[in-house]
Amino acid sequence: MSSTQQIIIYGLIFCAGFLMLQTILGLMGQAGKNVRLANDRLRRLSKSDDKVDVLDKMRRARSLTKEGQLAGLNTRIAQLIMQSGLPLGTYGFYYASLGFAVSLGMTLFLVKGTPVWGFLGFGLGSIAPVLILSFFVKRRRKKAVAQLPEALDIIIRSLAAGHPVPVAMGLVAREMPDPIGSEFGIASDEVSFGSTISSAIQKLADRVGHEDFELFSAMIRLQERTGGNLADLLRSNAKTIRDRQKMRLKIKAASAEGRVSAMILNVAPIFLFIAVNKMSPEFYGEVKHLKSVTYTLWGVVIWMGLGNLVMYKMINFKI
Repeated sequence: MSSTQQIIIYGLIFCAGFLMLQTILGLMGQAGKNVRLANDRLRRLSKSDDKVDVLDKMRRARSLTKEGQLAGLNTRIAQLIMQSGLPLGTYGFYYASLGFAVSLGMTLFLVKGTPVWGFLGFGLGSIAPVLILSFFVKRRRKKAVAQLPEALDIIIRSLAAGHPVPVAMGLVAREMPDPIGSEFGIASDEVSFGSTISSAIQKLADRVGHEDFELFSAMIRLQERTGGNLADLLRSNAKTIRDRQKMRLKIKAASAEGRVSAMILNVAPIFLFIAVNKMSPEFYGEVKHLKSVTYTLWGVVIWMGLGNLVMYKMINFKI
């Protein structure tokens, strides 16, 4: 191989390495941008410079008025929409629930051919969206509670550096992902537009709906009325919240065996009943269609439900 060919090969290798390095740096820069825009509020602000308009849109998406109060036909449903973080608006949930209930009712009516099944499907279709919404509320609340100690640490460090509380809240809004990043961002905007810090934090606690956030709000109100070192108060608050979370995890670990046993005891009879019916349909013989057998099976189902409720109450501790 001539020296000219070697120079060309080395030059191509250098160019390939340089392009690879540029690609890696570009991906890292893009990842950093994604981290900075990790919550919904920052993404909205990146498309609009008007904070008032962004705040109003976020409130309307969460079934809130311009003043931050609940809106809608039902207060409980509006509260679930607000705490779920889903952009359903004031009446979006009702439209979706009605459509789902009518669809399920019509489907069961056409499949079974009796109005009773149609009404049953309509009732289940009306209840199911509320249960699904409650599931999203619990999942979002759990994530927000897990993020709260870290957010308090950011506020404590900001206060120790000499920043005022609104600036510390704004720092959490810029650095933390959803859900707590957007929640502190809304609270920061409310303070910027004239609300008191205690009122903004209380609304934040209402939007999350958890005792740890209520404790944080009470701490802010206490400091606002009596004074004192807010950083020290928040430091003790963060320690208390972490201790509560550790206790919840210990209870969850201690009750894991019982919960798995309960799951097996619930699934095994149902699986066995279905397997027997599929593998040997004549197993129950002539007694299969007797009313007494049907009533007995429904009694077993109800008894299992009561047992599950008792076990749930035994392992569900409020910390």
